[in-house]
Amino acid sequence: MIEVRPFDSLGAFRNAWLDTHHHFSFANYHDPARMGVGRLRVWNDDEIAPGTGFDPHPHRDMEIVTYVRQGAITHRDSLGNQGRTEAGDVQVMHAGTGITHAEYNLEQVPTSLFQIWILPDRRGAAPGWDMRSFPKEGEGLSVLASGRSGDSGALPLNADAAVLAGTLGEGQTVELALAEGRVAYLVPVDGPVTVNGVEANPRDGVAITDESSVAITARQKTAVVVVDVAA
Repeated sequence: MIEVRPFDSLGAFRNAWLDTHHHFSFANYHDPARMGVGRLRVWNDDEIAPGTGFDPHPHRDMEIVTYVRQGAITHRDSLGNQGRTEAGDVQVMHAGTGITHAEYNLEQVPTSLFQIWILPDRRGAAPGWDMRSFPKEGEGLSVLASGRSGDSGALPLNADAAVLAGTLGEGQTVELALAEGRVAYLVPVDGPVTVNGVEANPRDGVAITDESSVAITARQKTAVVVVDVAA
């Protein structure tokens, strides 16, 4: 089944520095029909004004993946980690037994990103953080972060899940295979796509369940982000 969740139907919040849209129930937005897909619990579409950001706050027992679409985000945490993640790259934070972090846009332009939370396979893992740059050239989907076996070169996750992203040229089709008992959630960034023939526009969410083979076709050149998780 392919279910499109139009961008205009997402939960939303805006203040002086943050413009955010929630694909699933989050903070003051609650929809019992949108509590996540499988072990994927949060997908927030954030735009952060220059010189602002999220002040230090704690998390526990969650795998938090940040995919930067435009600009850059600077991370600092209670373990002493600090780093800057640029557009097209990804950072992973293992909240585990507890971590406090801050995320700031120290750039001169707005930063836009996806913040993705996945339930870990077990509670009480060691907290941690890492980021990685990925090649910006080439087309197709690459595994950026994963807890699946065999996904070498990806940032590790403490979850049976994978975050994939890449750029598809206009008219290009890629195939995504989903094993039995797995589901996926997909968001096109810049342009419209079809997913097994179902149309989705930029920043729409696409929930994919009970499908073993998924054909993703770009109707215009676009980046695409996909999370593959256990149901």
